[in-house]
Amino acid sequence: MAQLLVVQNGRSGGPGRFGDWLAEEGVTPDVVRAYAGAALPHSLEPYRGVMVLGGGYLPDDDDRAPWLPRTRALVAEALGRGVPVFGICLGGQLLAQVAGGTVRGRSGTPEFGSTPLTVRAEAGTDPLFRGLPGRVTGIEHHVDAITALPAGAVWLMESAHCPYQAFRVGDRAWGVQFHPEADAERVRSWDPERLRAEGVDPGELRRTAERDEPAATGVWHRVARRFAAVVRGGSPTG
Repeated sequence: MAQLLVVQNGRSGGPGRFGDWLAEEGVTPDVVRAYAGAALPHSLEPYRGVMVLGGGYLPDDDDRAPWLPRTRALVAEALGRGVPVFGICLGGQLLAQVAGGTVRGRSGTPEFGSTPLTVRAEAGTDPLFRGLPGRVTGIEHHVDAITALPAGAVWLMESAHCPYQAFRVGDRAWGVQFHPEADAERVRSWDPERLRAEGVDPGELRRTAERDEPAATGVWHRVARRFAAVVRGGSPTG
């Protein structure tokens, strides 16, 4: 089994179904609960890849999240060595920032719940996103956003309110703004009062997520299998 370092940045932000799918494909997620004080490794040895999950921070919010400098260093190491990376929400923003992009707090329109996403033409040759339907859905939960991609990054997906929903840096590092690991059950667990404060109807979010889940599950399961193949060093297929 190939080991994947997974950095968890919040109590409720575990790898979810994505972690299960990776394990089915021969990749063992080693989840480090950094938010709870668990120590991150000083290097990626012996890991074959790194995944950084979401959390309620900006990528350089070091005062509130003192593990972020070590996380950024590990992602920089991965980029320098060609080790596969998958960043989700905060993790995607962190990848963008480490690679030279820009992230802004409270930027653009917040997105919550199952959100329509457009797969761009550039995804046609991408190892993970090629061959996906032109329109898919993903679970969103963010108020911060990437405002500029790193130079040379490949822009893969967008939404109506947040352009940089998925991108690739180099050949083996991907970032997404949405949550492919989250299902409708995760949406049901969100604080309804916080959602209402953002002008969102919690009941409508749950119903939409449940409606979209069957199709979305198939899409993100395919992406997980392909990322597992990259981590194992094989050729992404399926």
